[in-house]
Amino acid sequence: MARENEAIRSEELEAQELVEQATDQLEDASAEQDAEVPRDAFAVVRRLWKASRGEHWRFAVVVVSIVCYTVSQIAAPAYSAHLIDLLWANIQQAFAAGEPFSIGWDTGGRECLIFLGIWTVAWAFYTLQAFTMASFAERLNLKLRHAIAQKLNVLPLKYFDANKPGDIMSRATNDLDKVSEVLQRGLLSMLMAVGSVIGAVLMMLRYNVVLTAVFLVFAAAAMVMTRLVAKRTLVLAARQQRAVGILNGHVEEAYSGRIVIRAFNQEAASSRRIREATQTLADTMRRTDFMTNVVGPMVRCLVRFSQVALALLGTSFLIAGQLTIGTLQAFFQYVNTAAEPLTQFSLTMNQLQSALAAVERVFDILDEPEIEPDPVEPAEVERSVRGRVAFEHVRFGYDPERPLMHDVSFVAEPGQKVAIVGATGAGKTTLINLLMRFYEIDGGRITLDGVDTHAMTRADLRRNFGMVLQDAWLREGTIAENIAYGCDGATREEIVQAAKTAQVDFFVRTMPHGYDTELANDAENISQGQRQLLTIARVLLANPSILILDEATSSVDTRTEKAIVAATEALTSGRTSFVIAHRLSTIVDSDLILVMDRGTIIEQGTHEELLAAGGAYADLYNSQFA
Repeated sequence: MARENEAIRSEELEAQELVEQATDQLEDASAEQDAEVPRDAFAVVRRLWKASRGEHWRFAVVVVSIVCYTVSQIAAPAYSAHLIDLLWANIQQAFAAGEPFSIGWDTGGRECLIFLGIWTVAWAFYTLQAFTMASFAERLNLKLRHAIAQKLNVLPLKYFDANKPGDIMSRATNDLDKVSEVLQRGLLSMLMAVGSVIGAVLMMLRYNVVLTAVFLVFAAAAMVMTRLVAKRTLVLAARQQRAVGILNGHVEEAYSGRIVIRAFNQEAASSRRIREATQTLADTMRRTDFMTNVVGPMVRCLVRFSQVALALLGTSFLIAGQLTIGTLQAFFQYVNTAAEPLTQFSLTMNQLQSALAAVERVFDILDEPEIEPDPVEPAEVERSVRGRVAFEHVRFGYDPERPLMHDVSFVAEPGQKVAIVGATGAGKTTLINLLMRFYEIDGGRITLDGVDTHAMTRADLRRNFGMVLQDAWLREGTIAENIAYGCDGATREEIVQAAKTAQVDFFVRTMPHGYDTELANDAENISQGQRQLLTIARVLLANPSILILDEATSSVDTRTEKAIVAATEALTSGRTSFVIAHRLSTIVDSDLILVMDRGTIIEQGTHEELLAAGGAYADLYNSQFA
């Protein structure tokens, strides 16, 4: 029992240390990133207003409704003062005459009906502004979602390389939901609060200047307090949104890599990272929520003190005959009308800080540099190109300050099979990415049939290529839809024929629904090798002019590999093909072999020529077949 208690205390201490470490890391990261917190809130608001172009009329309806609601709300206490004084006078008159008092049409009934009508008008305008503001917020949210969706389609690959998918998803979902929620509730409440406070103060001045001055002193103290808290809340809100993005990134990583995590017994480590991120988020949210909600009770406390002071002072004015019963109760109605919106205003200001931090993260995505746009007058490209590819003194670096390729040149003639070999990280896949214009070169040029690829549109360039990558990707849908992904309008017969050529037809027919079997959840219901076979069938069906095979047979057995090699040889006949391979036995028949090292082509030639040269390729080949 003692050992169990000791173990429990040990786990608690470990968990506490993890929380402290995570909190310290967040503090350090926040200190470095505080510059990212929106310093000019008005600039963010102006940009958000600009983004809502086309919906401004809805906001105008909201403002008009708030004005009408405020007028009705402010008119009600004033009319109630007249109504109470009238009823009190009628009661005194009836009491003096020794008659029972009753409310008739001429003795307050008409005024009661008018009073009810005033509140009915206020209710109608309140309902109108609530519905219209919800429509404004959701439509603005939809516009921002469309803007993010379009932006993600034109962002360069380096952005996705540098940012976790979970954080990107958090910006497009959680942050926008936060903005919509605050606009619907917080902004509407703030606008109503401003209107109510201004209207109530004006009416209070009309009744008694001294009492109004006392209330304004307390109101000024509340505003100062709100401003001080709001500054701190903005910083904490930005940290909270970042913490949400970090947690989402860890969760996405743990889910997508769950098989590898289990295979290496890293469940505890993965769980620890998520727990650290969760505890960090919880700590940040606790601080943010405290700063967001603490201002409400503080302001409400000041308001209660002001009401006590006003009650004492107002009673003395009533005794002195400077106020009537009706005007005194009307004044206190105005105090309540101004006090509660004042409290709500302070709370809403802190909520708006969270929204500003969230929308700033959304604007960060929208401000990211986009890929270079296609030329206005692109070069004309034949529907079916011959396939001559030339790299002419190409320079490139993922970081412009640290170039990877300095001077890469080679020519792939139409119909040639070009193999690209080299150690891991030598730049093989980078070469293909430049050919497909996934990245833009820093110098030199790449031509296709003599036409600079930079002068083409990306769509015209890529429609001539078919790719089979090492990491097979399949979309959610049927097997037939995945095979026909790059060939719209393909018939079932063409799909089946491509599957047979790729040696995939047999296993498809063993599936419960054959070619209509649904693939979901990253196609986890089939093996990695089967997924790669389907991607090969997809390229076979598309029948492109140029093929790119990036370790296309890395996940299949030797027998299937031979069948696929035979199928691709038939397909590559008369077509230019680029093959990235680590197993050199699959590329000995290539027309041109490019040997890469650290982003540079150090050797090129045929298999026999490179072996005879006795250089890097010969060493690599002999190491595999020694």
